Amino acid sequence: MKRFPKLKAPEGLAGYSILYLVFLYVPVLFLPLFSLNDSIYITFPLSGFTTRWYAQMIETENLLIALGNSVKVAASVSVISTILGTLGARAFTRYRFPGRRPMLGLLVLPLVVPGIILGIALLIMMSWAGIPLSLFTIGAAHVLIATPFATFVMISRLDGFDANLEEASRDLGESGWTTFWRVTFPLAVPGIVASLLLTFTESFDEFILAFFLAGNDATLPLYIWSQLRFPRNLPVVLALGACILLASFIVITFAEWVRRQGVKPEKKKT
Repeated sequence: MKRFPKLKAPEGLAGYSILYLVFLYVPVLFLPLFSLNDSIYITFPLSGFTTRWYAQMIETENLLIALGNSVKVAASVSVISTILGTLGARAFTRYRFPGRRPMLGLLVLPLVVPGIILGIALLIMMSWAGIPLSLFTIGAAHVLIATPFATFVMISRLDGFDANLEEASRDLGESGWTTFWRVTFPLAVPGIVASLLLTFTESFDEFILAFFLAGNDATLPLYIWSQLRFPRNLPVVLALGACILLASFIVITFAEWVRRQGVKPEKKKT
């Protein structure tokens, strides 16, 4: 396949990239900074540095309950969406069938529809079906938006997979199921791990759908939202946000590193 030649980056692109990253991430860095402030007020100069908000965060029972709910939902969503995404990616990368491209377009639809519209639609559907609002309804909604992420992660992993390996396995007498477990699955493991981590993070941090579909059991984003009305609780929320920010950064970075494992870098032409 003919490849387009690589073009030299225009002058000033590096500076623009740096300014873009500064604009994007510097405001976020104020979160951990004020979480260490020895005052309930978010003002400069800082009153002093303390870690007591982090200690208070660990001792807050309702926060820990909400954290447990979010972990339960996110873990279930990551497993279900990764299974669906892996099966879908295999179909899209291995087979040619009518309507393949339109189906890929429809797969993106939950990601481009505004969350508030999707939340209202799902709330109406749950009410019509008589399904009580609970962690189950939150998880079902999260699967809807996490499956496209999982599918595209797995497509990027399986797209460059050598189909001759599967054909060789079939020629040696292995069944399709055995070929999948002994050939395809081991090569797809980095993508599967990346999908699990990314979809877990997506579900764990999601707020809008949980706001519409939550029952009596609140997830962590809902708990944070409820605490913003009380200024005295704001430092604990900032400490919690700093922890979530750090954990999300580690998970996303690790997921991307895992996804790239086994991918051959493009050879430079001499």
